Amino acid sequence: MDLPELLHDFLLVFLGSGLVLGSLGVVLFTNPIFSAFSLGLVLVCISLFYILTNSHFVAAAQLLIYVGAINVLILFAVMFINGSEYYQDYNFLTVGDGITLMVCTSIFISLITIILDTSWYGIIWTTRTNQIIEQDLISTSQQIGIHLSTDFFLPFELISIILLAALIGAIVMARQ
Repeated sequence: MDLPELLHDFLLVFLGSGLVLGSLGVVLFTNPIFSAFSLGLVLVCISLFYILTNSHFVAAAQLLIYVGAINVLILFAVMFINGSEYYQDYNFLTVGDGITLMVCTSIFISLITIILDTSWYGIIWTTRTNQIIEQDLISTSQQIGIHLSTDFFLPFELISIILLAALIGAIVMARQ
């Protein structure tokens, strides 16, 4: 998207803060409905990031698939669950929570280290150069379709199996 640099920077900061606040809401809200809505905010912010990087097809797919389908599925699953089990009194930090906190902190620190050690200029430059060359040959949506049916066939099918298992799990939980 061809925006002035000041507006582009403002949108990046605004969307980044929306991502951070939404992800904190997913983790910190005790009500699962609020947590699911915070997840919807995070997914919408990600799709807006895709629009800022001129990946309009990926942004539309993000909105349709993740916000429109997956988040609605999560909301239905949460609504079927008995809400009283979420509001029981419990200790703030148990041994399992402490281990989980240590694992998450170590993953976070390793991700920050990897991000700071990566040469992003080279990655962005080669990606944009490849996009310009490949867009002349085949349109972007045709290229995505070709990759999904050839290179990424196995991960695509595995994701569909995982989504089917989640749907069956939601139905089983709803029947109880």
